[in-house]
Amino acid sequence: MKTRSMADYEARHFLWQVEGKVATVTLNRPEKKNPLTFESYAELRDLFQALAHDADIKTVVVTGAGGNFCSGGDVFEIIGPLTEMSMPDLLRFTRMTGDLVKAMRACPQPIVAAIDGVCAGAGAIVAMASDLRYGTAGSKVAFLFTRVGLAGCDMGACAILPRIVGQGRAAELLYTGRSMDGAEAERWGFYNRLCPPDEVLAEATAMARRLADGPTFAHAMTKRMLHEEWAMGVDEAIEAEARAQAVCMATNDFRRAFDAFAAKRSPVFEGD
Repeated sequence: MKTRSMADYEARHFLWQVEGKVATVTLNRPEKKNPLTFESYAELRDLFQALAHDADIKTVVVTGAGGNFCSGGDVFEIIGPLTEMSMPDLLRFTRMTGDLVKAMRACPQPIVAAIDGVCAGAGAIVAMASDLRYGTAGSKVAFLFTRVGLAGCDMGACAILPRIVGQGRAAELLYTGRSMDGAEAERWGFYNRLCPPDEVLAEATAMARRLADGPTFAHAMTKRMLHEEWAMGVDEAIEAEARAQAVCMATNDFRRAFDAFAAKRSPVFEGD
């Protein structure tokens, strides 16, 4: 049975565009630097959960409109109401936001973030949860939770950020809530690449297209193992990778790559 496609999905709280095998999510409240609301959090969570069942979209680009990525949770639409909530409601909210990160990590499509301007709070988390991050020199990344009286352990930050930038650097960012400029973010490994502001989205999209034209079943397996092996010892990881690679060796794409090599031509992958 063919899985359903998200190509015709109509987003309510952000922009959604599909070109070929690449989908683009654009956070689109530029007048406020693209903050998230209760509704946009939930819709993003649902979107990435649905992408796990999509057969046609192979990669996803996440970006923001108007020269900024995302300023975090909307102060008046989220922060204010949270101060009036009961503990059960607060826990429902924090679990919902965490479910967005879980959905981003669990969907098989590689996610490429194109980041310019402000990338703060929950915006920094969305960038962190992506697989690749392209930024600009003038961008500002801040995990600013402590600056509003909260812990730095938000939406998986204490688990994921140290694996990207290292334990000590992550601790500094999460304790202080300070901003990293683009050069520091690239030097620390948070950004894969720095691009001019007018090229960052195009560069991220080009990478997404390149990945979408590759062996997408194998990419999905790579993403899954990168995530699952965080909790494994080395011997356990080697065994898990042996099983994963054996599955990939049974795919048609593996055979296509061999046939193309033998014929001295480039392989055309189909994701099966």
